[in-house]
Amino acid sequence: MTSQKANTSRYSPEARDIYFTVPNIISALRIISIPFITVLVSRHEMIAALALIAVSSASDGLDGIIARRFNQVSKIGQILDPIADRLLIFCSILALGIAGIIPWWMLIIVGLRDLWMAIQVIWLAQYDYGPLPVHFVGKAGTALLMMSIVGLIFADLGTSTFFHLFYLAALAAGIWGLAMYWLAGYIYTRQGVTLLRKELGERYGS
Repeated sequence: MTSQKANTSRYSPEARDIYFTVPNIISALRIISIPFITVLVSRHEMIAALALIAVSSASDGLDGIIARRFNQVSKIGQILDPIADRLLIFCSILALGIAGIIPWWMLIIVGLRDLWMAIQVIWLAQYDYGPLPVHFVGKAGTALLMMSIVGLIFADLGTSTFFHLFYLAALAAGIWGLAMYWLAGYIYTRQGVTLLRKELGERYGS
Protein backbone atom coordinates (compact mmCIF):
# COMPACT_ATOMS: atom_id res chain seq x y z
CA MET A 1 0.00 0.00 0.00
CA THR A 2 2.95 2.33 0.62
CA SER A 3 4.02 2.15 -3.01
CA GLN A 4 0.46 2.85 -4.10
CA LYS A 5 0.33 5.97 -1.97
CA ALA A 6 3.68 7.06 -3.36
CA ASN A 7 2.48 6.62 -6.92
CA THR A 8 -0.58 8.76 -6.22
CA SER A 9 1.14 11.43 -4.16
CA ARG A 10 0.25 13.95 -6.83
CA TYR A 11 -3.24 14.02 -5.33
CA SER A 12 -1.84 16.00 -2.36
CA PRO A 13 1.24 17.82 -3.76
CA GLU A 14 3.63 19.10 -1.08
CA ALA A 15 0.82 19.25 1.48
CA ARG A 16 1.81 19.34 5.15
CA ASP A 17 0.02 18.93 8.47
CA ILE A 18 -0.04 22.65 9.29
CA TYR A 19 -3.10 24.63 10.27
CA PHE A 20 -2.54 28.24 11.33
CA THR A 21 -1.26 29.69 8.07
CA VAL A 22 -2.15 32.86 6.20
CA PRO A 23 -3.76 30.95 3.27
CA ASN A 24 -5.91 28.92 5.68
CA ILE A 25 -7.03 32.08 7.48
CA ILE A 26 -7.94 33.66 4.14
CA SER A 27 -9.94 30.56 3.16
CA ALA A 28 -11.70 30.63 6.53
CA LEU A 29 -12.60 34.30 6.04
CA ARG A 30 -13.97 33.47 2.58
CA ILE A 31 -16.23 30.86 4.17
CA ILE A 32 -17.33 33.33 6.85
CA SER A 33 -18.25 35.90 4.16
CA ILE A 34 -20.62 33.48 2.37
CA PRO A 35 -23.63 33.92 4.72
CA PHE A 36 -23.36 37.70 4.30
CA ILE A 37 -23.32 37.35 0.49
CA THR A 38 -26.33 35.03 0.69
CA VAL A 39 -28.35 37.49 2.78
CA LEU A 40 -27.45 40.44 0.57
CA VAL A 41 -28.46 38.66 -2.64
CA SER A 42 -31.69 37.31 -1.17
CA ARG A 43 -32.60 40.89 -0.15
CA HIS A 44 -31.72 42.27 -3.61
CA GLU A 45 -28.89 44.37 -2.13
CA MET A 46 -26.85 43.60 -5.21
CA ILE A 47 -24.19 46.33 -5.17
CA ALA A 48 -23.00 45.31 -1.71
CA ALA A 49 -23.17 41.63 -2.73
CA LEU A 50 -21.06 42.25 -5.85
CA ALA A 51 -18.47 44.13 -3.81
CA LEU A 52 -18.19 41.29 -1.28
CA ILE A 53 -17.98 38.67 -4.05
CA ALA A 54 -15.19 40.69 -5.69
CA VAL A 55 -13.20 40.71 -2.46
CA SER A 56 -13.82 36.98 -1.95
CA SER A 57 -12.74 36.16 -5.52
CA ALA A 58 -9.56 38.22 -5.18
CA SER A 59 -8.68 36.45 -1.92
CA ASP A 60 -9.24 33.09 -3.62
CA GLY A 61 -6.29 33.67 -5.93
CA LEU A 62 -4.24 35.33 -3.21
CA ASP A 63 -4.28 32.40 -0.80
CA GLY A 64 -2.98 30.03 -3.48
CA ILE A 65 -0.14 32.37 -4.39
CA ILE A 66 0.88 32.79 -0.75
CA ALA A 67 0.67 29.04 -0.09
CA ARG A 68 3.00 28.21 -2.99
CA ARG A 69 5.35 31.16 -2.55
CA PHE A 70 5.95 30.64 1.18
CA ASN A 71 5.64 26.85 1.28
CA GLN A 72 2.39 26.93 3.25
CA VAL A 73 0.50 24.30 1.25
CA SER A 74 -1.42 22.29 3.84
CA LYS A 75 -3.75 19.32 3.85
CA ILE A 76 -6.48 21.31 5.58
CA GLY A 77 -5.99 24.10 3.04
CA GLN A 78 -6.55 21.68 0.17
CA ILE A 79 -9.90 20.90 1.77
CA LEU A 80 -10.92 24.42 2.84
CA ASP A 81 -10.36 26.02 -0.57
CA PRO A 82 -12.74 23.78 -2.58
CA ILE A 83 -15.24 23.84 0.29
CA ALA A 84 -15.28 27.64 0.08
CA ASP A 85 -15.87 27.47 -3.69
CA ARG A 86 -18.66 24.90 -3.38
CA LEU A 87 -20.38 26.79 -0.55
CA LEU A 88 -20.18 30.09 -2.41
CA ILE A 89 -21.78 28.59 -5.51
CA PHE A 90 -24.46 26.67 -3.61
CA CYS A 91 -25.39 29.53 -1.26
CA SER A 92 -25.37 32.11 -4.07
CA ILE A 93 -27.73 29.95 -6.14
CA LEU A 94 -29.87 29.43 -3.04
CA ALA A 95 -30.05 33.20 -2.54
CA LEU A 96 -30.88 33.77 -6.22
CA GLY A 97 -33.69 31.21 -5.87
CA ILE A 98 -35.04 32.93 -2.75
CA ALA A 99 -34.90 36.26 -4.59
CA GLY A 100 -36.93 34.74 -7.42
CA ILE A 101 -34.19 35.33 -9.98
CA ILE A 102 -33.56 31.71 -11.03
CA PRO A 103 -35.64 28.50 -11.00
CA TRP A 104 -35.24 26.17 -8.01
CA TRP A 105 -34.24 23.20 -10.14
CA MET A 106 -30.80 24.79 -10.61
CA LEU A 107 -30.23 24.64 -6.86
CA ILE A 108 -31.29 20.98 -6.74
CA ILE A 109 -28.90 20.03 -9.54
CA VAL A 110 -25.96 21.78 -7.86
CA GLY A 111 -26.85 20.35 -4.45
CA LEU A 112 -27.03 16.75 -5.66
CA ARG A 113 -23.69 16.99 -7.43
CA ASP A 114 -21.93 18.52 -4.43
CA LEU A 115 -23.47 15.96 -2.08
CA TRP A 116 -22.13 13.12 -4.20
CA MET A 117 -18.67 14.72 -4.37
CA ALA A 118 -18.65 15.14 -0.58
CA ILE A 119 -19.45 11.45 -0.16
CA GLN A 120 -16.61 10.52 -2.50
CA VAL A 121 -14.11 12.73 -0.65
CA ILE A 122 -15.06 11.11 2.66
CA TRP A 123 -14.83 7.66 1.08
CA LEU A 124 -11.36 8.30 -0.33
CA ALA A 125 -10.23 9.77 2.98
CA GLN A 126 -10.85 6.38 4.62
CA TYR A 127 -7.91 5.11 2.54
CA ASP A 128 -5.69 8.13 3.25
CA TYR A 129 -6.23 9.81 -0.11
CA GLY A 130 -6.45 13.57 -0.29
CA PRO A 131 -8.64 15.59 -2.66
CA LEU A 132 -8.47 14.58 -6.31
CA PRO A 133 -6.58 16.93 -8.64
CA VAL A 134 -8.82 19.59 -10.14
CA HIS A 135 -9.71 18.77 -13.74
CA PHE A 136 -9.92 21.40 -16.46
CA VAL A 137 -13.61 20.61 -16.98
CA GLY A 138 -14.24 21.21 -13.30
CA LYS A 139 -12.41 24.54 -13.41
CA ALA A 140 -14.34 25.59 -16.51
CA GLY A 141 -17.69 24.57 -15.00
CA THR A 142 -16.97 26.42 -11.77
CA ALA A 143 -15.82 29.51 -13.68
CA LEU A 144 -18.98 29.50 -15.83
CA LEU A 145 -21.19 29.15 -12.76
CA MET A 146 -19.43 32.01 -10.98
CA MET A 147 -19.67 34.20 -14.09
CA SER A 148 -23.35 33.32 -14.32
CA ILE A 149 -23.96 34.14 -10.64
CA VAL A 150 -22.23 37.51 -10.95
CA GLY A 151 -24.10 38.20 -14.19
CA LEU A 152 -27.47 37.32 -12.66
CA ILE A 153 -26.77 39.57 -9.68
CA PHE A 154 -25.74 42.42 -11.99
CA ALA A 155 -28.82 41.91 -14.19
CA ASP A 156 -31.04 42.50 -11.15
CA LEU A 157 -29.79 46.09 -10.91
CA GLY A 158 -32.11 47.29 -13.67
CA THR A 159 -35.27 46.53 -15.65
CA SER A 160 -34.37 47.83 -19.12
CA THR A 161 -33.96 45.67 -22.21
CA PHE A 162 -30.20 45.68 -21.68
CA PHE A 163 -30.53 44.15 -18.22
CA HIS A 164 -33.10 41.61 -19.46
CA LEU A 165 -30.79 40.45 -22.26
CA PHE A 166 -27.92 40.35 -19.79
CA TYR A 167 -30.06 38.15 -17.54
CA LEU A 168 -30.79 35.69 -20.37
CA ALA A 169 -27.09 35.48 -21.28
CA ALA A 170 -26.11 34.90 -17.64
CA LEU A 171 -28.79 32.23 -17.25
CA ALA A 172 -27.57 30.46 -20.41
CA ALA A 173 -24.00 30.53 -19.06
CA GLY A 174 -25.29 29.02 -15.83
CA ILE A 175 -26.97 26.14 -17.63
CA TRP A 176 -23.76 25.38 -19.54
CA GLY A 177 -21.86 25.66 -16.28
CA LEU A 178 -24.18 23.11 -14.67
CA ALA A 179 -23.60 20.69 -17.54
CA MET A 180 -19.81 20.99 -17.18
CA TYR A 181 -20.15 20.81 -13.38
CA TRP A 182 -21.80 17.41 -13.69
CA LEU A 183 -19.39 16.25 -16.38
CA ALA A 184 -16.53 17.07 -14.00
CA GLY A 185 -18.35 15.13 -11.29
CA TYR A 186 -18.42 12.09 -13.59
CA ILE A 187 -14.68 12.46 -14.29
CA TYR A 188 -13.88 12.74 -10.57
CA THR A 189 -16.05 9.70 -9.86
CA ARG A 190 -14.13 7.61 -12.39
CA GLN A 191 -10.82 8.76 -10.90
CA GLY A 192 -12.01 7.90 -7.41
CA VAL A 193 -13.32 4.48 -8.40
CA THR A 194 -10.01 3.70 -10.14
CA LEU A 195 -8.05 4.58 -7.01
CA LEU A 196 -10.31 2.53 -4.78
CA ARG A 197 -10.15 -0.49 -7.07
CA LYS A 198 -6.35 -0.42 -6.99
CA GLU A 199 -6.35 0.08 -3.23
CA LEU A 200 -8.76 -2.74 -2.51
CA GLY A 201 -7.05 -5.01 -5.02
CA GLU A 202 -3.72 -4.48 -3.33
CA ARG A 203 -5.18 -4.81 0.15
CA TYR A 204 -7.18 -7.98 -0.47
CA GLY A 205 -5.26 -9.41 -3.39
CA SER A 206 -8.23 -9.40 -5.73
